[in-house]
Amino acid sequence: MTTEEVEKVVELSIAGMTCAACSGRIERQLNKLPGVEAVVNLPAERAHIRFDPAQADVDKLIATIVKTGFKAALSTADTRGEEKARKAAAYQAELKRFWIALALTLPLLAQMPAMFDGGFSLGAECHTEDIIPRWLQFMFATPVQFWVGWRFYVGGWNAVRGGGSGNMDVLVALGTSMAWLYSTAVWLLDWTHLHVYFEASATVITLVLMGKILEARAKAKTGAAIEALMKLAPQTAFVERGEEIVEVPVASLIPGDIVVVRPGEAVPVDGEVVAGNSSANESMLTGESLPVAKAPGDKVFAATINGDGLLRCKATGVGSHTLLAGIIRLVEEAQGSKAPVQRLADRVSAIFVPVVGAIALLTFIGWMMSYGDFTYALVNAVAVLVIACPCALGLATPTAIMVGTGLGAKAGVLIRNAQALELAEKINVLAVDKTGTLTEGKPVVTDIQNVGDGRTADEVLRLAASLEQGSSHPLAAALVAEAKARGLALDAPQEVTVEAGRGIAGTVAGRAVRVGSPDWLGVTEAKAQIVVALGDDIVGMITVADPLRESSKAAVARLQALGVEVVMLTGDNAVTAAEIARQAGVTRFEAGVLPADKATHVAALKAAGKVVGMAGDGINDAPALAAADVSFAMGAGADVAMQAADITLMRNDLNGVADAISLSRATLAKIRQNLFWAFIYNVIGIPAAALGYLNPVIAGAAMAMSSVSVVSNSLLLKRWKPERK
Repeated sequence: MTTEEVEKVVELSIAGMTCAACSGRIERQLNKLPGVEAVVNLPAERAHIRFDPAQADVDKLIATIVKTGFKAALSTADTRGEEKARKAAAYQAELKRFWIALALTLPLLAQMPAMFDGGFSLGAECHTEDIIPRWLQFMFATPVQFWVGWRFYVGGWNAVRGGGSGNMDVLVALGTSMAWLYSTAVWLLDWTHLHVYFEASATVITLVLMGKILEARAKAKTGAAIEALMKLAPQTAFVERGEEIVEVPVASLIPGDIVVVRPGEAVPVDGEVVAGNSSANESMLTGESLPVAKAPGDKVFAATINGDGLLRCKATGVGSHTLLAGIIRLVEEAQGSKAPVQRLADRVSAIFVPVVGAIALLTFIGWMMSYGDFTYALVNAVAVLVIACPCALGLATPTAIMVGTGLGAKAGVLIRNAQALELAEKINVLAVDKTGTLTEGKPVVTDIQNVGDGRTADEVLRLAASLEQGSSHPLAAALVAEAKARGLALDAPQEVTVEAGRGIAGTVAGRAVRVGSPDWLGVTEAKAQIVVALGDDIVGMITVADPLRESSKAAVARLQALGVEVVMLTGDNAVTAAEIARQAGVTRFEAGVLPADKATHVAALKAAGKVVGMAGDGINDAPALAAADVSFAMGAGADVAMQAADITLMRNDLNGVADAISLSRATLAKIRQNLFWAFIYNVIGIPAAALGYLNPVIAGAAMAMSSVSVVSNSLLLKRWKPERK
């Protein structure tokens, strides 16, 4: 049974989350279900869920979230437009409520001087007359408390009803309600010697609402990379229908359609050029700004921009099966994953609200026992409730992850999950394959020697190339290409067997032929990489050169400057390996390494206490990629290498590894800054409020801005740029 048959993956959009306590509670409830593994992303308002269809289904997942006190719906490419419209409408409604709240709160601010001038002293009697009559203060504050602030009551009730320990809404609703109820009692009982705090309750709600609006705007920017990718794909395409070319919706295309791409247009599908010559700007996929030449037989990708030629392309991937769609899915999955560094914040968020509630209660009791002043005790307890902010803790890591993975995608560095992003900064050794990673991966034949029986160079090449048609190795491709370039007629190979890292054997025109490494064929003094044997006789040797990739030397230098030692692992002989290492600036290499041994070498590096990265592009690199702490697959490599890798480099350039490490370090620096400020804010703010150094209005303003500051700091990560050399 395939993985797809035993496991399903869905994205659910979630409405109603206000802080880390909310997302943490939903995550815990989902993960209690058998066969379910869920990660909830607070800033993205999504849940990424893997589940066993035999034990759960989408309806059960949604029902669990609803029971927890929130709304949920299946999120797909088709529903994203509706989700965006819903969020925009909710934002506008929230903005309208804020302006109404502000209009009602501003007159109450006339009372603020009284609060700061004696209103918060011990024995808090009001020695100044109210500027606004108390009945009018009540009329202004009550709509703010119960109409504008209704969202806090609903959110708080859902949090408690869902079996949780509360969330930010509970703290705000409890704190402001205490202030409003106390003030209403003082007014109705005509206790003119005591101050009322209508202005405090209304101002806190207004400020918190303002903070949520600013936070929503900032959070929307963290997903800007995904939005930009989604906008790249064209909505219509020109397709050949019989003798006509008609414009149709891209959604109606199917594989096999012939699409006409005019100069300057975006390619609507993944496909293959069948006619025409042009170039394409593929920077939106690879981060590389230089145009790529396109001719018949070349691949084109959806959303890339055609140059000045007309292309006819056969569609091979449409809709959700394009490279662009795959990138979007990968980035969304990475943005929804959790970094290990977030665990501490999650543990704190899980107990945050009850702990703050206990501190507020102790604050009230402590002040009452110490000074016997109900008003002052109440005011300080309220300040504790409204200064506390679990939101900043919940947003510290995921907002930075969202920005970082988005920047990576823009630069052609696709990060599979947050764990890989976090671990990449710690890499101190990078193992690299030679062929296709340091070199171009397109070897060419430079010399052919006949041995013994007088066969010509063409006959030696024809034997080897005929057999190598049964192999996908880059050296095999070089032999076949050279034979075709010389116009040699090749025979179909039979009974082909491949010995990984050594060579290939089979029959050609009824004769046993082997082509492989000198060691494998028992040649001790070969001056070439490839030996050709007919039966038991050596008949020739072929020299193949794979030129160093133009960017490799600079990339190796960058990695070394980042404190990363580069180790080359290759199956080639020591002479070839030494020359490539010298050209690339690599000081340490291992030659004659078989595919299975590459993984062993990686394991040995890890055993030495190193954090090891592995970069490769071929099928033979997959075991080593899986063995590494962080693995990098070159974008043009084999699919199996990309599936085994934590990070895919869309540009065939080792500079992408340096970019990934640099981005990882920048992202983790932001996460640490965010967590520091989120923790220090609460560590300083809550005791200060409990000790009577903060009034509720200042506390509410600080709480409102704490989340905004964390998200804004994450957005500063956008200053990071990939280095190009």
